[in-house]
Amino acid sequence: MLSRQALLRSVRTAAPSRAVISRSYATPAASDKVKAPVALFGLDGTYATALYTAAIKTSSLEPTAKGIAALGSLVQKDPKLVTILHAPSLSAADKSAIVEQLVKSAGVTGETVKHFLTTLAENNRLGLLPGVTEKFAQLISASRGEVEMVVTSAQPLDNKTLGRLEAAVAKSQYVGAGKKLKVTNTVNSEILGGLVVEIGDRTIDLSVSSKIAKMNKLLNDTL
Repeated sequence: MLSRQALLRSVRTAAPSRAVISRSYATPAASDKVKAPVALFGLDGTYATALYTAAIKTSSLEPTAKGIAALGSLVQKDPKLVTILHAPSLSAADKSAIVEQLVKSAGVTGETVKHFLTTLAENNRLGLLPGVTEKFAQLISASRGEVEMVVTSAQPLDNKTLGRLEAAVAKSQYVGAGKKLKVTNTVNSEILGGLVVEIGDRTIDLSVSSKIAKMNKLLNDTL
């Protein structure tokens, strides 16, 4: 098992915040290198990739994914917690207490995640946790061969409608062979009606608001 000291050494020598990272917490032998399924950017991407690599090396990817997902849900539901994580004047005792509470509240049991939270705390990077959880979810989805499809609608869609959309898109050119769709429905009343479908880095805008905007542009150009 990788020690917390090894985790700290590797993150402290990681690439700059906007660089792509493809190393684990501990320095591996050349033949033992782990390649992340996708390249991530930003400092939160750096930490997420390092965590993914550490989880692979300790054969703890699934429990790590479960723990990080629980932490992501926790910070998403509690804006006050996010504010606390970003506080610039936390003492060592404060950070230790926060890590302990995060572990307890999220039900984290894996040592990899516990060491990771401690590393964030000691590096004064607890504020990165929300972004890290999102980036780590991207890595997990990519490692499972999942393609994320986000369907935005003015009102929540029922399971039958989502199922029909998923079946249609799964057969399209937007999803590669052997890939699985991971469908999420988000609600945004501002689109007025219709749908906005995001598949990977592609966007299909079939919203009423988009059609109105195009019509207004056409009228303005004509007049």
